[in-house]
Amino acid sequence: MADTIFARASGPGRAGVAVIRISGTAAFSAGRALAGGLPDPRTAALRVLRHPTRGDVLDEAVVIAFPGPASFTGEDSVELQVHGSVAVVASVSSALAGIPGLRRAEPGEFTRRALANGRLDLAQVEALGDLIAAETAAQQRQALAALRGRVGRLVEAWKPALLRALALVEASIDFADDDLPPDVLVAVRAELAVLVAEMKRELGGSRVAERLRSGFEVAIVGPPNVGKSTLFNALAGREAALVSAAPGTTRDVIEVRLDLEGLPLTVLDTAGIRDAAGEIEALGIERARARAEAADVRIFLVGSAAEVDALDVPSQPGDLVIRGKADLDPDAGGVSGLTGQGIESMLAEVATVLGARMAGASSLGHARQREAVTRTLDAIEVALEELGGLAPRIELVAEDLRTAVRALDFLVGRVDVEAILDVVFGTFCLGK
Repeated sequence: MADTIFARASGPGRAGVAVIRISGTAAFSAGRALAGGLPDPRTAALRVLRHPTRGDVLDEAVVIAFPGPASFTGEDSVELQVHGSVAVVASVSSALAGIPGLRRAEPGEFTRRALANGRLDLAQVEALGDLIAAETAAQQRQALAALRGRVGRLVEAWKPALLRALALVEASIDFADDDLPPDVLVAVRAELAVLVAEMKRELGGSRVAERLRSGFEVAIVGPPNVGKSTLFNALAGREAALVSAAPGTTRDVIEVRLDLEGLPLTVLDTAGIRDAAGEIEALGIERARARAEAADVRIFLVGSAAEVDALDVPSQPGDLVIRGKADLDPDAGGVSGLTGQGIESMLAEVATVLGARMAGASSLGHARQREAVTRTLDAIEVALEELGGLAPRIELVAEDLRTAVRALDFLVGRVDVEAILDVVFGTFCLGK
């Protein structure tokens, strides 16, 4: 029998209200021990909380009881909404710790029980973590869609077709050829071809979805003294990078996080690219080129468009080429970190580029999810290759399809996930 656990489910520190969650078979008895009685299920009621052995008053709290399985964890649960002072939370927690059979929850243990009890699948667990960490509106929307079962619905759509194909293949093993329609394997190939196309479409947008979670990178690239660090500081709203008339001031990549129309953005200020004057500057330039090439968008800040080729950083679709230090000649256009000229239109262009890419984002926002679909796809393609031969070995096709089913189940955590659960739940706070 699992222990009954408790922990603060709201953020740490002082607050107007703190939520303490109890979950497990002894949750209701523990709640009654403190509150004297519990309100009707899922009904909030004000109760005086008393120490279960001493009887002294701990707090007045709103108490809610959630009978399992209709609770977050799938178990009997009680939530105590107490005053959020450090002393109140500590005294109520201490009283719960003294009740036999109760213990403090480990990080992520409530959510882990929700997974074990079928209240969430693993993709929804990851989405819950993303929602807690969301910094922008776009990240919030992505996490909420996944929390509502977007990835699970993919599995629900793909798995029946995969199982039908597997059933037909296994039937062709178990029965003589003349007992089956002659076009059975043709039907299998057609079923699998549809799955391959759908999975490739989802994988095609997975990198964008992953970038949305972690933040898109935009690199400011250009020769020395073209205004990169001044522009970077204007975007950051503070003196994040040193600015000097001396060439080669920026030696390393400096980063700042921005919220651009709901999109999470990491702007990179890179070393001015030129023939280096020394070993340290050369390393900075090498690092600048590497980060710029890996970025989602490059803003080439130059004196003229002809300077872009000299930077030796490949331009990609969606990159911007903008004249720097526009304050020296405002009528010539460009951007200036000193006066702010052109910054708004530059950011609008970046938002348009990234917004267009977001239109192709898939449901797969985690590398683990992408890898699970990739393994599923690989197994199906091996099966299709075997089916395309002159004398297909049906037993091997069946095994490939069973491998695909297992990989697809791994996507939502139904099999073979114990090795990664500690990592996933280790990122959660105590009250989750």
